Amino acid sequence: MTRASVGAGGGGGGGGGGVSLKAVVLDNGAGWCKAGVAGSENPEALVPNCVARPHSGKQRWLVADQVLACDELQRLGIRRPADRGYLIASELQKEIWERIFRTLLKIRPSETSLLLIEPPFTLPSIQKLTDELIFEEFGFRSLFVADPASMTHHYLQHRNPDSDLARSRCSLIVDSGFSFTHTSPVVYNVTCNAAVKRIDLGGKALTNYLKELVSYRTLNMMDEQWIMEDVKEKLCYCSLDVASDMNIARKVGAENYIRCNYILPDGLHFKRGIVKNPDVVPLAYRHLSLPESTNTPKSQGDMPMAKDEKVTVPNAQELTVTNERFLVPEMLFHPADLGMNQAGIAECIVRAVSACHRDLQPLLYKSVVLTGGTTKLPGFKERLELELRPMVPAEYDLKVHALDNPIVAPWRGGSLFASSEEFESCSITKGLHTKWQHFGHANKNG
Repeated sequence: MTRASVGAGGGGGGGGGGVSLKAVVLDNGAGWCKAGVAGSENPEALVPNCVARPHSGKQRWLVADQVLACDELQRLGIRRPADRGYLIASELQKEIWERIFRTLLKIRPSETSLLLIEPPFTLPSIQKLTDELIFEEFGFRSLFVADPASMTHHYLQHRNPDSDLARSRCSLIVDSGFSFTHTSPVVYNVTCNAAVKRIDLGGKALTNYLKELVSYRTLNMMDEQWIMEDVKEKLCYCSLDVASDMNIARKVGAENYIRCNYILPDGLHFKRGIVKNPDVVPLAYRHLSLPESTNTPKSQGDMPMAKDEKVTVPNAQELTVTNERFLVPEMLFHPADLGMNQAGIAECIVRAVSACHRDLQPLLYKSVVLTGGTTKLPGFKERLELELRPMVPAEYDLKVHALDNPIVAPWRGGSLFASSEEFESCSITKGLHTKWQHFGHANKNG
């Protein structure tokens, strides 16, 4: 947790209509914003952290939830307030937050406290800019800033108080989000910032790589960021045997159960892109749900066969995806193979754990937790275990835990903490923020 400070108190401003609430939780991810009232199980608003405009130019810029309702997805122009995880356009972020707070949540900021979840290693200049938005533009009563790892740990500790994580109060949180991936050791319920490791790979990098591969081999999709995000989420998976899957991807006909076709939206028959052969999609990672004794099919007779395609649309434009389905997520585990000077996720975990005291390392390896939208890729957990086990001492137990909804896990932890009695005493008030601002200006002026 960061920027935790003194108790709550005065400080008004930024009124306006809305409901007076005790606290609101905002997980401001670079890809998605998760926002809702403290104490709720799920966020009321789960919206893209961007504005978008159709290529036709007939509509105005769409903000947050309005983007989800857009029917013109071809060459959709997208602007984001964050680049590589850092806030670069405060006015744009203000517009998105305005939509969330005023329209979706309908809150009165001057009578509401805010718990903001932001990634580690946020630059002080960006922290200052964020504080100014919250206190001076919106006028929130008080603010508490937390990191995703500590909030995820807090959520899991309360959800299962008898788990190894809860008893040891230690965990290793792997947060693979939109812009980058963090491996954060949580020791005695507090994130060990000195041991946090980061790789500059996340969902956006995967989508960009998928766009390059597809544009080189089939259709030019370099301007279709939104559509290719959907292709990645619906078709990509993490392979447990890349060489075997490459051989299957080279086959023709029904024996190639990795090849899938994606029907692109045309604005007439389909407002959204769909998978043409949905029954074929899970065949590539069918072995993940099989008993360990059966494992991956070996003989020709055991190989799954692609069924007849079910969706037929005349004159539809299709995107064929084969080995791109597993080669794109491969960059998370072996980025050096693509010429990137980055460590893979497994190596990043080992470095983070090794930076902690030796007595804590077995506890951390026993509670490796996956959060972030990128960890939802089929086979992610199994592939990470496969990569990580040889790097971990044999006498240590290794347990990797995949959450049912990894995108909202940090928000749920923030919701629990913001509804507790200690939250207000840990927050910094608007009045104190103003005093600090005046104190800083006085020091500068001499």
